Amino acid sequence: MNDCWWILADGSFRFRLAGLAAAFTLTFPSPSYSIERVFEVKERSVAEILSPEALPIGFYTFEPDEYWAEPRDSYWLKFSNWVLRQERVQGPRIQSLGQWADRTLSGSNYDLPNNESYLRIGFATESEYGDPAQFKPEARFRLDIPTTKQKLRLVIESESEELIPLEERQRYRQLTEPERSDTEATGALRYLTEVGDAINFSNDVGVRLRIPADAFWRATAKKRWRLDDKWVLNAQQRFYYFHQDGWGERTWIDAGRPVGKGWYFRSSSELEWVHRDRKFVAAQIFSLRKRTNNRLVVTPRLGVLGESQPSWRTTSVFGDLTFRYRLHSNWLYAELIPALEFPREESSKDRASVIFRVEMFFSGIIEGDRL
Repeated sequence: MNDCWWILADGSFRFRLAGLAAAFTLTFPSPSYSIERVFEVKERSVAEILSPEALPIGFYTFEPDEYWAEPRDSYWLKFSNWVLRQERVQGPRIQSLGQWADRTLSGSNYDLPNNESYLRIGFATESEYGDPAQFKPEARFRLDIPTTKQKLRLVIESESEELIPLEERQRYRQLTEPERSDTEATGALRYLTEVGDAINFSNDVGVRLRIPADAFWRATAKKRWRLDDKWVLNAQQRFYYFHQDGWGERTWIDAGRPVGKGWYFRSSSELEWVHRDRKFVAAQIFSLRKRTNNRLVVTPRLGVLGESQPSWRTTSVFGDLTFRYRLHSNWLYAELIPALEFPREESSKDRASVIFRVEMFFSGIIEGDRL
């Protein structure tokens, strides 16, 4: 077949080029005419895109013969629908409360986008040797109100971590509500600034919300270094003073790096002065972390706790393995934590436990791995 030109009746002309496998036809319109349409694009409907036949087999959890089955009413379906409805309603309310307080206290018509207010509620059960599992409710909250002009934050929290013993903080996720210390809620005005080479510095002045009120002050400095293309070092230094409990100091250093196949290694060291006991307490924690898929995060840990009185000695050795599963969106989570502890006060006799927890976060902005 030879190449050829021809002129159409409407004044345009067309050139056809014969190839080895196919022929291409090019149309060049005259200036007074539009180009003719060569092909059409068929748009797929949303129902067609999301049909069971078009999605991968792992998207659904039911069998093909159940695709078009009518939903069966059940207590679980009613409960899950109620939970989803509560997040949609309460999450924006909690976020709006922080934004309203931000605008009110700062005297501005605008609020900062990084408001970190949240409400965390859930249920946890713990099973130990000879101890049957019982569900215990849990609740934590933070009202974090960033003001827009003076680098100030009004922070109201359900607990103060300075008054929680170091051992309890390190094993916090292994404990249920009855086993945790009651520190009362606190309210503080926080001033944020930077010192030197991007050292984040904050000063808090506030009170424990109880009768009688307990005034406190704390200062925190934080810094992050990237040592090379793999190692990252974080350090935090804190000094604090509570009117009734005295002053204290905490030094925390954390180093981490990826170690291959999706695992991330961390080594965390902490030293704290406990004024009322006149002693130092210390912790050394080694952990690995891996996100196996977009829902499950696995974190094994090994920890050693110690104290300086009457002399430096080990008070506890423990290990745990946390399976944290995202049940829905980025606010509904489940945890399974088997743990093994060897406390000195019980002659280092092993004490095993298993924690199962379900948590809900109500907030306008939530990161997937919070807590």
